Amino acid sequence: MSLFERKFLYVVVFISGMTALAVEMSASRLIGNVYGNSNLVWASIIGLILIFLAAGYFIGGNLADRYPAVTFLYQLLGWAGFTTGLIPLVSQPILRLASQAFDELNLGILFGSFSVVLVLFCIPVTLLGMISPFAIRLLVMDRQSSGKTAGRLYALSTLGSFLGAFIPVLLSIPLIGTYRTFYAFGLLVCLTCLIGTWQYGTKGRILFGGMAFFLLGCLFFMGGKPLKSSYGQIYEGESAYNYIQVLENNGYRYLRLNEGQGIHSIWHKDELFFGGPWEQFLAAPFFNLPANGEVYEPRNIQRIAIIGLAAGTTARQATAVFGAIPIDGYEIDPEIIEIGKKYFGMDLPNLNAIAEDGRWGIAHSPYRYQLITVDAYRPPYIPWHLTTVEFFQILSDHLSEDGVVAINVGRAPNDRRLIDGFVGTLSAVFPSIYVMDLPDTFNSIIYATKTHTRVENFYQNLLAFYQRQDIHPLLVEVMQRYVIYQQAVPQSKIIFTDDRAPIEWMTNQLMLRFLFSGEVEKLQ
Repeated sequence: MSLFERKFLYVVVFISGMTALAVEMSASRLIGNVYGNSNLVWASIIGLILIFLAAGYFIGGNLADRYPAVTFLYQLLGWAGFTTGLIPLVSQPILRLASQAFDELNLGILFGSFSVVLVLFCIPVTLLGMISPFAIRLLVMDRQSSGKTAGRLYALSTLGSFLGAFIPVLLSIPLIGTYRTFYAFGLLVCLTCLIGTWQYGTKGRILFGGMAFFLLGCLFFMGGKPLKSSYGQIYEGESAYNYIQVLENNGYRYLRLNEGQGIHSIWHKDELFFGGPWEQFLAAPFFNLPANGEVYEPRNIQRIAIIGLAAGTTARQATAVFGAIPIDGYEIDPEIIEIGKKYFGMDLPNLNAIAEDGRWGIAHSPYRYQLITVDAYRPPYIPWHLTTVEFFQILSDHLSEDGVVAINVGRAPNDRRLIDGFVGTLSAVFPSIYVMDLPDTFNSIIYATKTHTRVENFYQNLLAFYQRQDIHPLLVEVMQRYVIYQQAVPQSKIIFTDDRAPIEWMTNQLMLRFLFSGEVEKLQ
């Protein structure tokens, strides 16, 4: 081989390493759009990708010893690029079927399609794994330089993998989408192959040139198709954090993210009550009574913080109930904020929508609040750093003396361990805890007051509001719902900390037990 050919093999190894990780990161979004981002899904993707790479290393090393020809290496590379680009084309009908099965909770189709989609990654990832050991075999000229050559190649492959981990998440998926990310990386590999094979004959040029031309056409003409075709879909997009859908049905708009099993925001031009957690947060301050023992007035609410703003449903309801008070809404995904402004009427002049992590944002807020709500689900998990005693101490430090925290927590019909854990952790910071179940959902609301309060305070406030015309009907409605659906507060010694908060483990157990308990069939 000439010097250029030898040097170009280092480029080949770099590109193959970058593409392998890009495929893994893009696979998590492609599959996560339907199946979510649970640890179980991530473990399946990462585990199988590693198995495919291991198979590629093993097979590639053996083939390199049997057929140590650079043209054979480029054939492997070209097919790796082409099959990478085929992944979204082949997976589309399967994922559409899986998306419908997820909406209908058809577990047989879900598990079957999940297995099929994961197998789709077998060929391209295995082929990409063959490249590094094959290149080592071609470049090692003697034993004295074998270690140095192998070290350089693996360093380049790892450096490529480093870039491949960030480019899809930070650049290509938000800018051009998941499908086009696969086409782009497949095209890059095919072009690399075409450059490498240019001097080896017309046959190679035609074959790999045709592959590159096909993927180039896919990149320009096939990437704009919707990932899902849900009923009533009026918007679909991807950000660095989420796959985002907006659905509309009978005047109601719904914000769905990723697998779509959670409704994160609802909007209707004439209604404010939606029977979910959003409005139920508004009942939280009324466990308080003033010093004179009469009524805790809605006008006492001077400022609210919302962690998990989404498209602003709670902010809109709070403004209607409490007036145009300042509301600080923390939403980590700036694209969701823009969607809220465009589709969900989130243009309130009193709302300060802040695109940053809620824990960091509230910790650095200069304000104290009468109400802080936490509704930052990334189904099926609550982010663990929003569940710990250290986080709740931060919230307490940013509450006024009559301040209250309200948290949306998931549960299963016969499994309330998450609620037990939250109650135990909150009790380490707050003196009074209250729990209610939202009817016809898998959600509960936990209220925690900064000072000692009694449930009788809540009843007294509600009875007084019945006699008044200046109280918004939505507030009376949600307070009544608490009275009807309140639950006994469990005695719990569980405390989640920044060092140990097994939220994912507990949620996985809750979810798996529910799926295999037979309760799913009752919902269908």
